[in-house]
Amino acid sequence: MGHVLGDVLGFAAAVAVSPLPIIAVILILATPRGRLNGVLFTIGWIVGLSALGAAMLAIASPAGASAHNHPATWVGALKLALGLFLVLFGARQWHRRPKDPSQAQLPKWMSAIDRLTPVKIFALGLALAALNAKNAPLTIAAGASIGSAGLPVGQQIASLAIFVVIATLGLLVPLGVFLLGGERARTTLGNWKDWAAQHNVAVMAVLFFVLGLKLLGDGISILTS
Repeated sequence: MGHVLGDVLGFAAAVAVSPLPIIAVILILATPRGRLNGVLFTIGWIVGLSALGAAMLAIASPAGASAHNHPATWVGALKLALGLFLVLFGARQWHRRPKDPSQAQLPKWMSAIDRLTPVKIFALGLALAALNAKNAPLTIAAGASIGSAGLPVGQQIASLAIFVVIATLGLLVPLGVFLLGGERARTTLGNWKDWAAQHNVAVMAVLFFVLGLKLLGDGISILTS
């Protein structure tokens, strides 16, 4: 289990520092129902990550993801495909990054956050976790790593739970600052939002490129061993 955790913590950290969800939760916390909506958004995020990871485990176990404690060939092919996707996506993001970080623009849907109902806020958190083109491949890769390690079911669930907790820290930290930070919290969170908005593309491009190379290496190792 320790080896598996070492393998998936990098994916969890990359999900945790994804700037767009962090910006979204900070904007949500600034709305009139910020306390409730911030919690709902975070719960939706946790449900999304857990559901996607659990689905991957459900597929991996009956599909023979592990053979004699060694990842099956299809796991290697999956990691190779995910790695190639992340490398290409990271290169594309780097190429499209604004030359002047101060000119970076947020997605248009963020301007409507203050008008979303609690149900839509929950759905937004779920979608950014499970359906986002940036986070979903990382969660799928983590699920494949856990499912291919030949662990008992209980340890698979525990490993996935640890992944979800680490991957949620990017939201839990702003939420904790908002709930416990008093008047200074808004200024602190505003500064975090501005930095994340300016460097969103560059940060994710570098993370995807590095993790994509790791997945390519893992996939090649599995397919050639």
